[in-house]
Amino acid sequence: MGAAYFYHLTRRPLEDVLPTLLEKALGAGWRICVRGGNDARLRQLDDALWTYRDDSFLPHGMAGGDTDAAQPVLLTTSPDLPADVVCLMSVDGAQVTADEVARLERVCVIFDGTDAAALDKARAQWRALTKAGISSQYWSEESGKWEKKAEA
Repeated sequence: MGAAYFYHLTRRPLEDVLPTLLEKALGAGWRICVRGGNDARLRQLDDALWTYRDDSFLPHGMAGGDTDAAQPVLLTTSPDLPADVVCLMSVDGAQVTADEVARLERVCVIFDGTDAAALDKARAQWRALTKAGISSQYWSEESGKWEKKAEA
C-alpha cells in the first residue's frame, strides 16, 4: 500500500517546486504522472519543466502523443493512469482516490497555500484519504525548508 504526501506551498510557486519533486521521484526509478485540472495549465508546466534550469534535463511529455508509453514523466488530465506508473503528482486540485494511493508507491498532492480554494480542496482530500485508512503525511515549506507537520 502506498502513501499520500501533501505539499503545502507557501513560499514558492509550483513551477519552482515540481521539478525538484520530479527529480527525486525519477532518482528513485519511478515512472510518474502529473495530473492537472486542465490542458492549458499543464502546457504552462510543460514549458516550465523544459526551461527550469540550464544545466539539467527533465524528460517528460504531454499525454496524447505517440510516445506516451516512453515518457518517464507524463503530464495528463486523465483519471486513467498507465499500468507502470509508480507515482502520481496531483496539481491544481486534480482528484486523487484512495484506490490510486493504495495501488501506487506514492501520491503527492501539491497545493498553493495562498489560494483559499486550493487549501480547502487539499483539506478535503486529506480527510477523505485518511478516513479511508491511507497513510498520509503533510509537509509545509512555511519555515523556509520542508518540514513534516502531520502524519496519519
